[in-house]
Amino acid sequence: MNGLASAGVPGRPLCDAPAVRAALRAAAPALAAFAAIRLLGLVVLAVWSTVNGKDWHTLLTARWDALWYTRVAEQGYGYAVQLPNGDMHSNLAFFPLLPWLERGLSALSPLSPADAGMVVAWLTSLAAAWALYATGERLHGPRAGIALAALWAALPVGIVQSMAYSESLFTALAAWAVYAVLSGRWIGAGVLASLAGLTRPVGAAVVAAVWLTAAVTLWRQRAGGVPLRAALRAHPGMLPGMLLAPLGWCGFFLWVGARQGSFTGYLDVQGDWGNGFDGGIAFGTFIWHQLSGPTFAAGLALLVGVALVVWLYVHGVRQGQPLPLAVYGGTVLLLALTAKGYFGSKPRLMLPAYPLLLPLAVGLARARPVRAWLALGLLTAGSAVYGAFWLNGSGPP
Repeated sequence: MNGLASAGVPGRPLCDAPAVRAALRAAAPALAAFAAIRLLGLVVLAVWSTVNGKDWHTLLTARWDALWYTRVAEQGYGYAVQLPNGDMHSNLAFFPLLPWLERGLSALSPLSPADAGMVVAWLTSLAAAWALYATGERLHGPRAGIALAALWAALPVGIVQSMAYSESLFTALAAWAVYAVLSGRWIGAGVLASLAGLTRPVGAAVVAAVWLTAAVTLWRQRAGGVPLRAALRAHPGMLPGMLLAPLGWCGFFLWVGARQGSFTGYLDVQGDWGNGFDGGIAFGTFIWHQLSGPTFAAGLALLVGVALVVWLYVHGVRQGQPLPLAVYGGTVLLLALTAKGYFGSKPRLMLPAYPLLLPLAVGLARARPVRAWLALGLLTAGSAVYGAFWLNGSGPP
C-alpha cells in the first residue's frame, strides 16, 4: 500500500516517515515518467518561443492569471482594472493560497513572487502526480498508477501544470484529500479539502467528495442497524473532518462578501469578470453558433470533446469508481461545463478532473507494454507541441 496515508488502519499517523519513504520509492517510476513528459513540454516550449522571438519564462510566469496572482502576492487585495466597456476586473476573484505561498517563498529566498509561483507549480505538480500514482495503484495496481500520472502530464493543456497558475497546487491538495477519504483519514481529508478551498473556487468539489462519502458511509451503517454514535466511533475523525473541509472555501467567500458589503460579494466579483453559472446555457449557445456558422469543424470537434469527457466519466462510474472519486470528478466536470465566461478556459478548468483519466489508465495498464508506451509517446509528443503552440498564441486566460 502506498501514499501518505496508511489505508484502513485507524489511529495511525497520516505522515509516518518510514511509510512515506517507502511510498516515495514505490512512486519513483511514476514521478520519473511525469517529470520526463513535463520536461519535454518545457524544452519544446523553449525552442518554439525562441523561434517566435518570445521568452518561454515570461510565458510561464508573467501572463494572464499569473500576473494577477503575483500582484496579490506583492500588493494584497484591492486592485481592480476598469475596461473600456465599463467592466470591472478585481483581484478579489483570485483565491489566496497561491499568492500566500508566492509571498512566503519569495521572502525566504532570492526568487521573485512570479518565479516562486512557478516553483510552487512545479513542486506541487509532482505532489499531484504522486497522489495520482497512489490512487491508481490502490485501485488497479502499480502500472495503472504510473499510467494515471503519465496521462495527466500528457494532457493537451498539460503545460498549465508548469505555469505560475493554481491548477497544480489545487490538484495536489484535492487528489491527496480524496486519497485520504479513500483510506479513512478523515481529519487529513478535511484539512486538505480546506486548503484546496483556499486555492480555487472548484474547491467545493473536494468538500462535496468529503461530505457525500461521509454521509453515504453513515447511512449504510445506519441501514445495517448500527447506531449513529457507534458508526461515528467506527470512523475516527469523520465528524471533525467534515467540519474542517468547507472552512477554506467558505471563509474566503464570506470574507469577500464582508469586504464588498454583500453576502453574494464573491459572485458579484466573478460576474464582473463575465463568469458565473447558468446551467450550461451559454456554453451550449456557443457550441451551436460554432456548428451553425463557418466554424462548423471547430464546433463539431468541441462537441466531440464534450461527449468524450462525459463518456469517460460515465465509463469510470460503471467500472465501479469509488464514491469520493466519482463525486469529485463529476463535480469538477459539472462546474466546468455549466460555467459561463471565456470558453477557451474550459480545458484548463477540467485539468484537475483526474478521475476522468482512470478508465484510460486501466486500459494502458492492461495493454502490452509496447502498445502502451507507443500510445503514451504519441500523447506526450502531441501535448508538447500543442502546449508550445498554445502559449505562443492565444494561451490560457
